[in-house]
Amino acid sequence: MQQGLTTSPYQDYPVRRAQRPGLLKRPQILFLLALSGVDLLGTWFAFFLSHWLLQRNPDVIIGPFSEFFVLPLIHTAFMLFLFFTQRMYQRRRPIAHLDETYRVITLTTLAILLTVATVSLLFRDFNYHRMFVFYAWIFSILLLSFGRLIHAQVQWQAQSRGIGEDRVLVIGAGEVGRMIIQKILGNPQLGYRIVGVIDNRATRTAVGVPVLGSLADIPGVIDAYAVDEVIIGLPESSHQEIVGIISLCEREKVGIRVFPDVFQIMASEVTIGDLGGLPLLTMRDVALQGWRLTLKRGMDMLFSGAGLVVLSPFMLLAAVLIKLDSPGPVFYVQERMGLDAKPFRMLKFRSMRQDAEQQGPGWTTADDPRRTKLGSFMRRFNIDELPQLINVFMGDMSLVGPRPERPVYVEQFRQQIPRYMDRHREKAGMTGWAQVNGMRGDTSIAERTKYDLWYIENWSLALDIKIIIRTIAQTILGSDRNAY
Repeated sequence: MQQGLTTSPYQDYPVRRAQRPGLLKRPQILFLLALSGVDLLGTWFAFFLSHWLLQRNPDVIIGPFSEFFVLPLIHTAFMLFLFFTQRMYQRRRPIAHLDETYRVITLTTLAILLTVATVSLLFRDFNYHRMFVFYAWIFSILLLSFGRLIHAQVQWQAQSRGIGEDRVLVIGAGEVGRMIIQKILGNPQLGYRIVGVIDNRATRTAVGVPVLGSLADIPGVIDAYAVDEVIIGLPESSHQEIVGIISLCEREKVGIRVFPDVFQIMASEVTIGDLGGLPLLTMRDVALQGWRLTLKRGMDMLFSGAGLVVLSPFMLLAAVLIKLDSPGPVFYVQERMGLDAKPFRMLKFRSMRQDAEQQGPGWTTADDPRRTKLGSFMRRFNIDELPQLINVFMGDMSLVGPRPERPVYVEQFRQQIPRYMDRHREKAGMTGWAQVNGMRGDTSIAERTKYDLWYIENWSLALDIKIIIRTIAQTILGSDRNAY
């Protein structure tokens, strides 16, 4: 623990706090302005491309682009207004490209509708071709999505080199605090620099990060280390304690983030009602049932059937290569636990030696010597998982859901991890929310369970499609570091 941080606040503390304005840093302002410029250029270029495309159509007579300036002008005004009000320029942290693209589609569509309505209302004599607006809408979505993707990559690379970084103080050196620290250290593109940890326990470091004091020292530490953001990782603390910590941080003009406890994770959608004037929270029923279950099963059958037809030549080639690569069967059949903890036989292409489990079952690790030469490649690109399309088509599995575990591990985890068996409320999946977020292979089962439970409580068809798209992208790019 560093000297001077457990004593009373510094004498010049009020003056130094007043000098910290709590505004964006210069690189962060440049990122924001550059993103605004990307949107502006993309929008105007979209209208220019649509005009150029119509000019090349011999069946359409259209005047010069300058005659239609009113359309991109009004559309730009609406677009910037919507993007700013919907926090599309508050992207200092990496976000999922699919999520951003969805919002771009939604807001661009709304902006183009408002543009057409405004022009029709205020400029009744203004004539334009309908395809001009339609093409502009399509090109705007494509160019803005692509431009924002490129901007995000540039910004993340800059942040990983310390440009525009935020100085972060983590409160809590327990299991959650250490997990937060490891996540930040493992993702430099987040643009965070950890200055230290606050914890009441007598420890010197947490995951190599120094402990700078106790909870009473928060104001002094924030000031002394010019902290920009505080992350509170104390889910076991009472609400009164958390409120007290937030109150200490709020006075210092810093951003505050709180890691939620289990209840907050699960209660992601509630409604507020009352009982004779007494406020009550009403939890939604999120279990897959009724028409939602039928819809999900229909999607499973459609996509798995199409996948088996389209991928059958590649699966046949994989089977031949497996036989040529090493002795043993093509398929590896293993008992796993599925819906309602009922066992089923899961299919995989064999990626390990035939004698891989002579010493008993074990986790696959990086550089696992049991893998065959071909098996390493197949596991890297999830080719070994393709036969599970048969499991999905037969109804033992779903395309998306918690990954199934072997009975021996299920029995072990159910005794160690709270609510672990709740994963079995839904069918096991070929991929899942935990997997697309890097929680696969030799990673924390407790954390993986949290992702699985969040998925079960927040299921939607759109979420399934998002997970499938992210899985395909990660597979093609080979970007999953834990696929081994």
